[in-house]
Parts: sequence; C-alpha cells; structure tokens
Amino acid sequence: MVEIYANDFQRIKRGTIELLSLETKRGADLAKLYDVVRYPAVIAIRDNGELLKYWEGGELPLMDEVAAYNAS
Repeated sequence: MVEIYANDFQRIKRGTIELLSLETKRGADLAKLYDVVRYPAVIAIRDNGELLKYWEGGELPLMDEVAAYNAS
C-alpha cells in the first residue's frame, strides 16, 4: 500500500517520498526522533530535519496535502 502510494505520488505529483522501514537502523531512529508510534506514517521534514507535518496510522494523507510540504 505504501509503495503504491509513493509510486503514484512520484508519477502524479512529480515529487519524491523516501520510504523507510522500521527494520533498518535509520528508519527506527527516525521513528524514535519524531515520536512515530502508529503506522503507516508520512513525515514531512526539511533538509535540516525540522518537522513540518506528520500523519500516522489509518489512511494515508491526500497527495495534495503531502505535495504542499514536498515543495517546501
């Protein structure tokens, strides 16, 4: 479901979504850093690590919502 969402986002919105797994050190570290406790989760962050917005659990956010932060 998440992979399809990310592929559709790239195709439709021409943006990118980095997919991370909790089974990797980086994925687990980021989940801990941003206090993600429900999955799937979408986190919008700046290059400097500043948290802009996050959605977790349940349904994935609308692509237009994510695209607004992807351009930031």
